Amino acid sequence: MNTELLTLVRGIVGKATADEQVEAYAAHSLDTDVKVFEGAVEEMAVAESGGVGVRVVVDGRMGYAWVGSLAPDLVAGVLDEARDNARFAAPDEWNDLPTVADARAVPVADLHLWSEDLASVPTVDKVALALALERTAAGLDPRVRGVESASYGDAAMESAVASSLGVEATSRRTVCSCSVSALAGEGDGTRTGYGFSVGRTLADLDPDTAARDAIERSTRLLGAAPVSSRRVPVIFDPLVTRSLLGILGAALNGEAANKGRTMFLGREGEDVAAASVTLVDDPTDPRAYGAAPYDAEGLPTRRNALIVDGVLRGFLHNTSTGRRAGVGTTGSAVRGGYASPPGVGARALALAPGPRSPEEILALAGNAFYVQSVSGLHSGTNPVSGDFSLGAEGLLVRDGAFAEPVREVTIASTVPRMLLDVVEVGSDLTWLPGAAVGLTLLVGEMALSGA
Repeated sequence: MNTELLTLVRGIVGKATADEQVEAYAAHSLDTDVKVFEGAVEEMAVAESGGVGVRVVVDGRMGYAWVGSLAPDLVAGVLDEARDNARFAAPDEWNDLPTVADARAVPVADLHLWSEDLASVPTVDKVALALALERTAAGLDPRVRGVESASYGDAAMESAVASSLGVEATSRRTVCSCSVSALAGEGDGTRTGYGFSVGRTLADLDPDTAARDAIERSTRLLGAAPVSSRRVPVIFDPLVTRSLLGILGAALNGEAANKGRTMFLGREGEDVAAASVTLVDDPTDPRAYGAAPYDAEGLPTRRNALIVDGVLRGFLHNTSTGRRAGVGTTGSAVRGGYASPPGVGARALALAPGPRSPEEILALAGNAFYVQSVSGLHSGTNPVSGDFSLGAEGLLVRDGAFAEPVREVTIASTVPRMLLDVVEVGSDLTWLPGAAVGLTLLVGEMALSGA
């Protein structure tokens, strides 16, 4: 399919005239989603999709058009539609496509992100995995009152991009996962816990671990109650740290920086975090499920160090935002699909792991609050001001061990303050679907508001 996609986009950009720049992006995916409930398949979908997006730049005016099909007769009109849209766009001197020189600026990472095995797995085996996951979770602990959901999903994704300036690239990757949500109860109280496993093919998955994690996360919160307000060290679970990195990714976005919409505006070269904090976006790491050899403009991805030993080094950029900022692209163009032109974003954002295990961090913290999950992430955080206030549930830590479970509390600070207050970064890198990697994180002090 990659060869066919490349032939398709080459055909489109070959029609470019001398006074315009043309870029074509084509994508194809095959997805499977299975959800089971009480021993039966509740939902199942096997879907194939594909489409083409075309970007045209004329005198700084950019037009974009797309079609949700790879059929030649439907694709044929997309270029003319993009040209027509460019006529009505406002001119912008930074609306240029990347050049061959941009594509050759760094070597292409040799990544193996595609598993042929996934395509050969019968759908019935995928359903069987989800059903087995539900049974396992239901039988692990007598306090489990039910499994709210058990699911399996996978995707095989391929893409190609070409431009009239000579840039060409293809990429493909597979990913699959299983997850389960279990409901545990004692007396009138119930709590929910979540577990998952992720890989490139079915054989990579560990449904037993997913089930055990879900049960542990639900049962250890039984009897949870609010606690009195206080200031306390806070330990973030890897799943929560992943969400926090999403906030940092938005604040370290070059488009946001160019518009003055980031808490880090003008702070390059300054200490913005504790010396133990090094934050990188490395799509060339094959362990990351956002890994890719090329960005959405067809340029090689690369390891971008954003914060090193607490010092802000820079922002993520695509071609347009990098030129506007005067620093060039960082190979960080991303797309939501063929229906939109490239934006800017992280693919594999991660903190450099420290030397201590989660257990050692608990012992070091002594008395703290362990945050297992948060709520209100979008409404309670602001990547411009850095304000941070989220609902949370988890466990108190006393003398280095888990103590009473806690719910209906709020943790608050600001992101800049939290970065400077980082005491320990855990050694437990947790590879998750999406653009960020989780690990245990200890912040020296935050406001905990409760009863």
